Amino acid sequence: MRLICLYIFLFLSYFVFSQNDSLRTDSIKNKGNKNINLTEVEVVAEKDNSFGISRLNNVEGTTIYAGKKSEAIYLQDLNANLAANNSRQVFAKIAGINIFENDGSGATIGIGGRGLNPNRISNFNTRQNGYDISADALGYPESYYTPPTEAIERIEILRGAAGLQFGTQFGGMINYKFAEAPKDKKISAKFRQTGGSYGFINSFNQLSGTVNKLSYNTFYQYKHYTGWRERSELISHTAFASLKYQVSEKFYVKGEYTFLSYLAQQPGGLTDKQFEKDPTTVNRYRNWFKVNWNLFSLTADYKVSEKGRLNFLCFGLNAGRDALGNLGRIDRADDTAIYRNLLSDVYTNYGGELRFLQRYILFNQNCNFLIGARVYKGNTDRKQGDADKSDKAHFKFLNPDNLENSAYIFPSSNYALFIENIFQLTRKWNVTPGFRLENIVTSSDGYYRLLNKDLAGNVLLDMKIADNRTNNRSFMLAGIGTQLKLNSSVELYANFSQNYRSINFNDMRVLNPNFQVDPNLEDESGFTADGGFRGVIKNILYFDVSGFYINYQNRIGTVLKIDSTTYNIIRYRTNISDSRNTGVEAFCEIDWLRLINKEAKHKLSTFINMSYINAIYVSSQQSAYNNKKVEYVPEVIFRTGLTYAYKKFSLTYQYAYTDQQFSDADNSESTSSAIYGIIPAYSIMDISASYSWRFLGFSAGVNNLANSSYFTRRAEGYPGPGIIPADPINAYFTLQVKL
Repeated sequence: MRLICLYIFLFLSYFVFSQNDSLRTDSIKNKGNKNINLTEVEVVAEKDNSFGISRLNNVEGTTIYAGKKSEAIYLQDLNANLAANNSRQVFAKIAGINIFENDGSGATIGIGGRGLNPNRISNFNTRQNGYDISADALGYPESYYTPPTEAIERIEILRGAAGLQFGTQFGGMINYKFAEAPKDKKISAKFRQTGGSYGFINSFNQLSGTVNKLSYNTFYQYKHYTGWRERSELISHTAFASLKYQVSEKFYVKGEYTFLSYLAQQPGGLTDKQFEKDPTTVNRYRNWFKVNWNLFSLTADYKVSEKGRLNFLCFGLNAGRDALGNLGRIDRADDTAIYRNLLSDVYTNYGGELRFLQRYILFNQNCNFLIGARVYKGNTDRKQGDADKSDKAHFKFLNPDNLENSAYIFPSSNYALFIENIFQLTRKWNVTPGFRLENIVTSSDGYYRLLNKDLAGNVLLDMKIADNRTNNRSFMLAGIGTQLKLNSSVELYANFSQNYRSINFNDMRVLNPNFQVDPNLEDESGFTADGGFRGVIKNILYFDVSGFYINYQNRIGTVLKIDSTTYNIIRYRTNISDSRNTGVEAFCEIDWLRLINKEAKHKLSTFINMSYINAIYVSSQQSAYNNKKVEYVPEVIFRTGLTYAYKKFSLTYQYAYTDQQFSDADNSESTSSAIYGIIPAYSIMDISASYSWRFLGFSAGVNNLANSSYFTRRAEGYPGPGIIPADPINAYFTLQVKL
């Protein structure tokens, strides 16, 4: 498989370079037999409106977005609580996004689109400046690190069609693109200090600039959050440094390093009765969570010619996360006389991507050919065993050489080749076919300990069971997209792309008293199809309306089951059945004052964002699951907002409604452990304002203005288990100094 990828890559690279003369566009003939000299024009971004959202260009750098549903959120145009990474405000204009809201500090976020689980963005390929940032892109695609929103220029979102260029996942791709260093200043500084409710403090400090051919960008963020529930304190440190050297007009190299460290205490989940009576209730006084993240990248970009561009990106991660405390059912008290449980992960991975983009002329139309290859190696060292009985943040095993639960090494590797081509059939119509050749290897090497006790606590069985498995698979994904411009403002688009999701490490082995995994789990596969129309009309109206269909085969989910040994009700993770997600996503925003007067200096705009999603299980071998709703899929998500702006002042009001949703495939109404049950519908209001004067900036706001009591998830393990209540009403104020 690896040799095949290499041979095809070399052959096609040779073809592109060798055909450079025949594809030459320096002197092509038009219909009048006149020579036309073409020079390269690079478009950085297609932000042709002031709404804070746009689509991505057909081609940006060495990436093709033509014929795909893409969106870009521009943070500088938003009124939002950026210090807390408030996802409800940041992603307010992205249709179909379901959000986990259980972290008022913004240390981690959880979003999912089109009926996919929002847990730590695990159904998206998550990137920062183009490279992976999740724990393990194959085996554990969860993101414990969230880039500070204050450092981001824009968030790029590509839906399910991302499978060809960025990976095989159903959700698509999210890329957090940091603001570049200014080219015209040797030093530029930005200091943002934020204070808020419940002991929230955020200090973001950034220095950047360009000296001759060297550009630099660095920031440090400190975050502290006491929390509105006891035992919820968080302390976080994030640092970033980037150096870019412009060797020549055609060639540059750039290196980046990101550091994150945070420690959080977790008060545990709640039962339904506890939440209804008092959501501030604390059930766990000994639970802690720690994250350390070290992320590296090196980029080289070379313009081979006016029509060709080569980009090489390599990246690496050395990171870890530790979860400490009591994983037992939340409806049972934490017995402080027993040892705590420690789950410790160490992630070490590295990878590289090579992309080559060639522009050429075919039938007097500009076309684009992209070829790329990816190599990825990952390794996760996962251990689980007893820790001390205290309530301190002591992340140490009592018996590191003889763990009570399990010890595993999870190696993984990925080799991929991808090709896409934009065929510009007419001036207004293009078609973009492509494919991805993939080889994935995931393995497990370790043991788990089987321990059974009788009701009196006597040990009946205590033995270590070796568990060594390797899964090697190769396959090809294909896709095609098309785009038709109806006029200069409006276009139609449609796309079909195959998807694939390999079993992750949690699917292979997790030892949790409430949780078991089917040893015969299989990978998930399927496809995504979508289509719609979008446009910007005279900077007055922006809209994007689309429909989608996701065919999800062998979907992994969780059901309730009676344990054959203990006879307790447990959660059992298995391939439940196929599922079908269909839906409509619609967004529009209009500036009413410009509609009346194109020269209006004031701005008064409203946006409406609505999605309807119907996701059900189909073709199940167990009839009990057929036509059951897929978990964490609200049928209706509705968000709207009103913004008034004049000169350097702006004020935004936002309303968000999320329909009820289930948390398991059985569609349980409720359970005694609160792990499963309905998540009721909820409505939230937010208001934010900002004003800038010379080098000073001020922003303030109130989140959850009506003080709604609600929750968005029922956790199976950390940070629960049980209901994780969302934050009540809270306020913030930010002072910014920009020099």
